[in-house]
Amino acid sequence: MSNAITVTAATFRTEVSESPIPVVVDLWAPWCGPCRTMSPVLDEIAGRYLGRVKVVKVNVDEEPAIAAAFKVQGIPTLAVVRENTLVDAQVGFAGKVGVEQLFERAIAATRTA
Repeated sequence: MSNAITVTAATFRTEVSESPIPVVVDLWAPWCGPCRTMSPVLDEIAGRYLGRVKVVKVNVDEEPAIAAAFKVQGIPTLAVVRENTLVDAQVGFAGKVGVEQLFERAIAATRTA
C-alpha cells in the first residue's frame, strides 16, 4: 500500500503549497525503470515518517506544468517543499540510504526554520 498521495495541478496547492509539514514530491513517469524501482523504497520510508513528512507523486507525463515548475531535467526527481519553497532536491534514485537522507534533511530544515 502506498503512503503517497497522487497530486495533479488541481490539488497541488492544497496538498503541497499549503502543507504544514515538509512535502517530498516524487516526480516520475510509468515508463521510467528507476522510478518503478524507487517506488516501493519511497513507500517504505514514507511509512516511517508519517505525520512528519508528506509524500506526493506527480506523473510528469500527465502534469507537464508541474514538471516545468520544478525544472525537471531527469526522473525520478524527489523535491522537498516546505512552506511553498523548494528547499532540497535529488535527481535519480540514490538508493534507500539516499532517500532516507533526503527525508532527514527535510525534517532538519523544519527544525531550523
